[in-house]
Amino acid sequence: MTQSSNSLVGSQGLITKVYFPRLVIPIAAILPGLVDFAIAFVVFLGMMAYYGIAPTWAALTLPLFLLLALATALAAGLWLSALNVQYRDVRYTLTFLVQFWLFVTPIAYPSSLVPEKWRLLYGLNPMAGVVEGFRWALLGKAGGLGR
Repeated sequence: MTQSSNSLVGSQGLITKVYFPRLVIPIAAILPGLVDFAIAFVVFLGMMAYYGIAPTWAALTLPLFLLLALATALAAGLWLSALNVQYRDVRYTLTFLVQFWLFVTPIAYPSSLVPEKWRLLYGLNPMAGVVEGFRWALLGKAGGLGR
């Protein structure tokens, strides 16, 4: 998302000289994350095999959750890249924004730790559903977001 939001400003020289769809640059900035994901996923599958955890039929839904994660990153990246073109100081707030988003997404903790009164607001985070979906599809466990 950070690379996508800085891509239009970083490619300003190319955009002004050659005509092509401007949407290609932010999309191309997100695609290298798929290579990183693929390598990490192979390592994760190796760890699952080592610990004797077998994937269930729910693992067939993984491409849908991956597509949702890509769509979320692309949507946020496109929105922030447009803001970054208009207001150049946006790039300096992105580090804070991404770090904040990491802490409000149930990556290092289960979503069952979120108090009941905050669950509705917490469910508005699109990445919370993606992370919980990956946990459910691979491990058969949900963190309690859908209770």
